[in-house]
Amino acid sequence: MQSWADATTRVPGLRSVLLHPVVARPGYWFATGVGLLWGGILSLGRLSSDGGVIVARKCPKWAFGRGGTTLGAVYLTHDNVSADVLEHEAVHRAQWKKYGLAFIPLYIAAGAPAHTNRFEVEAGLAKGGYRRPPK
Repeated sequence: MQSWADATTRVPGLRSVLLHPVVARPGYWFATGVGLLWGGILSLGRLSSDGGVIVARKCPKWAFGRGGTTLGAVYLTHDNVSADVLEHEAVHRAQWKKYGLAFIPLYIAAGAPAHTNRFEVEAGLAKGGYRRPPK
């Protein structure tokens, strides 16, 4: 079965339409709104702007993957807020801004191992706390 990401490269013009800011930006805003709502509730209002993202601290650990998850401009975490991690998450914020809601299937299609996921590589594996697997 053809993946969504493959379809965007095979249908002429589809990629440019889906990634056009008029289409992508509302998806980013929606994701940010969901992140603010989800993070605001789970962090009991502990929201602050730090390192280029809105950080929802003290979220329960079941609410995100690994050390934290970025939804739009909002980084959900319990306490993983080092300068390097925030820099890594700020890149994910920029990715959300560029791709909008298309970021979700594109991220999934990029694969689970972080060292082969182009979005994690672009954000900086070491800054995100990822270690390259031994060769």
